[in-house]
Amino acid sequence: MQVSLFDFDLPSKYIAQKPANPRDSSRLLHITAERKISLSDFEFKNLPELLAPGDLIVFNNTRVVPTRLTGYRLRDQLGNIPQKAHIEATLHQQISSTCWRAFIKPAKKIKSGDQINFASNFAALVKSKRAGGEVDLAFACSNDELKRNIATHGGAPLPPYIKRKHMKNSTDLTDYQTIFASYDGAIAAPTAGLHFTKETMEALKKRGVLVGELTLHVGAGTFLPIKAQDTTAHSMHSEWGQLLPEIAKMINDVKRRGNRIIACGTTVLRLLESAAHANSTVRPFEGKTQLFITPGYQFKIVDMLLTNFHQPKSTLFILVAAFAGLERIKHAYKYAKYNNYRFYSYGDCCLIENATSIIKNG
Repeated sequence: MQVSLFDFDLPSKYIAQKPANPRDSSRLLHITAERKISLSDFEFKNLPELLAPGDLIVFNNTRVVPTRLTGYRLRDQLGNIPQKAHIEATLHQQISSTCWRAFIKPAKKIKSGDQINFASNFAALVKSKRAGGEVDLAFACSNDELKRNIATHGGAPLPPYIKRKHMKNSTDLTDYQTIFASYDGAIAAPTAGLHFTKETMEALKKRGVLVGELTLHVGAGTFLPIKAQDTTAHSMHSEWGQLLPEIAKMINDVKRRGNRIIACGTTVLRLLESAAHANSTVRPFEGKTQLFITPGYQFKIVDMLLTNFHQPKSTLFILVAAFAGLERIKHAYKYAKYNNYRFYSYGDCCLIENATSIIKNG
């Protein structure tokens, strides 16, 4: 399909710069799978009312690593006078114990051989410069020391559409982390999980809704634009994930009883569908997935998707178009804009019923 089919206009005023406070005061748009589209507005705290006892909601328990660093490039000029330039680096892939691949801004001010000082006794050498503003950085410290330095000096690796003047003074290190975050490895938050609070979880339990967790470490590729003109020509980024045997069994038991599987976020959906068999069961999974879901995909496991509002022409918007139907999701997004829903990572969310069930059931 042409990528241009997944484009839409979104003025910057709709892009949330801060999360709702409290988190569960965000808004939720319920998109049904009926032939005639039905849209209903809720507060997120009403989510349990939209689910049934015995349904299972699956969360991503990855934890965002604070890999956004700021520092100065030092380059010797004639007479060994160092020339400084302010640099921001977002580490996104560990290549070795002391080497990371990173996105650099501004990339035009960096070349191979430059040194970047992030703090006292915390520096990196630019080993190589790659396309798309990427560089390979070699740090002059041990792996354990490097981890401590990143934890001490790093900030939340926010997506580029969230603007911050002072990284260190923001509350993003906590705001950009879900209450399920347990295992380090993500470069971006599984943002559908940001809406949940302890109170929400207690309400789900009281409702009789089951909960489970998996791990998928969200990579920087989630923010990369699709450069191809057709979806078939896009090279999907890979991400590591794990679905434990006990959670796979829980999912299969719920499906067998006729209850629904709700994926909290596109990351959960991708991993569950990556672990799926043709007979609508899942098996334990550990490894990388490059699953790129486009319209026409037949969903085997997930019945409902809880997700934020995504960027146009992104792999995430294409996924929700496959799940909801392209015209249905475009109509829902138009409705959301008209009703001032907040978009993207810190924005509101929608609960989508799988539209392919309409096709299956006639």
